[in-house]
Amino acid sequence: MTARFASPRTAGFSLIEMAIVLAIIGFVLGGMLLTLSAQVSQRNIDETQVRLRQARDALIGFAIANGRLPCPASAPPPASPSSNGMESVSGGTCTNFYNGFLPAVTLGFQPVSSSGYALDAWGNPIRYAVVQKITGCVDSTTGLPASPAISPFIASSPNPTLKTYGVSCQPNDLVICQGGLYDSYISATSCGSPPAPATNSVTKQNTVVAIVFSTGKDYTSMTSGNTDEQINLKNAPYGSYATFVSHPPAPVGASGGEFDDQLEWIPVGLLYGRMTAAGVLP
Repeated sequence: MTARFASPRTAGFSLIEMAIVLAIIGFVLGGMLLTLSAQVSQRNIDETQVRLRQARDALIGFAIANGRLPCPASAPPPASPSSNGMESVSGGTCTNFYNGFLPAVTLGFQPVSSSGYALDAWGNPIRYAVVQKITGCVDSTTGLPASPAISPFIASSPNPTLKTYGVSCQPNDLVICQGGLYDSYISATSCGSPPAPATNSVTKQNTVVAIVFSTGKDYTSMTSGNTDEQINLKNAPYGSYATFVSHPPAPVGASGGEFDDQLEWIPVGLLYGRMTAAGVLP
């Protein structure tokens, strides 16, 4: 009787099995990379928020120590002239009210670039705008309305300072808007008249004395379609625009375009409250 032998199974994987294994590995690695990227991005967002809040506190601390807010720094190199992280002042007033940068060297703020400019977590310089136009000032000595030529929020002696007017002066230019569908209605000092709704305004015209903000991760790749972010940069190079946009992050294709700017601002009431509590203002 003839013996019958079973043929041994070929060792190893077939091409189909190998393709399936590689596909599974690819999916796993892809998911891990996406998760890691999201974690890094969120960490940078959180770290930038911390730095902006520290910048806001540093500005208030400077006002308590000096009786005024610092002027913004002018643009970093290769722009010329550059104030190299120091506040930029000419003729007793700021050279860059709306399109400047945090004066990190003046404030002693860290971390900074090699040229002295405060950085967000993506390595972009932190921007800073300060009130220029004011209203409602009353001279504390005479009790009469006054119209100082230089904003007392940034003026130092011998110019009339905040001490001259107590807490009567109110800001009259910096405005925060929500943007989006109503970008076309946003003007240099307003979030828009009808049909733009009142809800397009995050703050009023007499609320904000200073703004610090980050241009976010997409700054270097920002397109003309990012209209909300473009409004925040309309202040450059001329510095005549005083409206800014702040809202939650938005993806590509959203109304107003991709948006990842982060803003912090100082309300006038907070500034006056801190300065009064410190005995700087009566």
